[in-house]
Amino acid sequence: MSLPGQPAGQVIVLTGPPGAGKSTVARRITEYDSPSPTPCVHLPADDFWRHIRRGGISPYRPEAHRQNTVVIDVVAQATFGYAAGGYDVVCDGIVGPWFLGPFRRRSAGSGIALHYVVLRPDEATTVRRATARTGADALVDPVPLRALHRQFRGLGPFEPHVLDSGRMRPEATATAVLTGIADGRYRIRTS
Repeated sequence: MSLPGQPAGQVIVLTGPPGAGKSTVARRITEYDSPSPTPCVHLPADDFWRHIRRGGISPYRPEAHRQNTVVIDVVAQATFGYAAGGYDVVCDGIVGPWFLGPFRRRSAGSGIALHYVVLRPDEATTVRRATARTGADALVDPVPLRALHRQFRGLGPFEPHVLDSGRMRPEATATAVLTGIADGRYRIRTS
C-alpha cells in the first residue's frame, strides 16, 4: 500500500555473488540511467549487516542463518517503505532466491512491483573482482567467494532472471537491467 496521495514506486532486487557488479550497476541505475522521472533510492543491503555491533556473524557462515533471516526481513521492510513513499528502489546485495520470501510477501500485500535480477559473471571473473577490493569489510577470501558463486548457479525457476555481466561494462549492464524491467522479464509475480 502506498502512502495517501503518493503513487508507489517499484522494487528492484539486484543480486548475485560478490564481484558481480551489483553496487556499481545499482549506483548507475539510480544516479544516471533511469529514464523514469520517479525519484530513486539505492539501498545497499550490506550496510544492514554492518549495523550489528556486538554478536555479529560473518553472513556467509552457516551459523549466521538466523541473523541473516532477521537482517533480510529488515532490508525488505526498508525497501518497501521507500517504495510505498513513491520511490523506485534498487536494493543491491546477496539476496538468493532462498531469501525472497519477505520481499514477495510485501509485494503481494502492497501491490508494489517486485523485480529480481541476478548478475552472474563466471566464477573466475567474480573472484578476480572481489579479491581486488580493499577495505576493512571487503570479503577477499577466495574460498567463501567461490562458495557464494556456486549458490547462484542452477537457480531453477529463477534462471530467466540471470544476466551474465562478465563481459559487459557497467553502463551496458544497467541498460540491460532497465530494458528487462521495462519488458517485464525480471518481474516476480506475487498474486
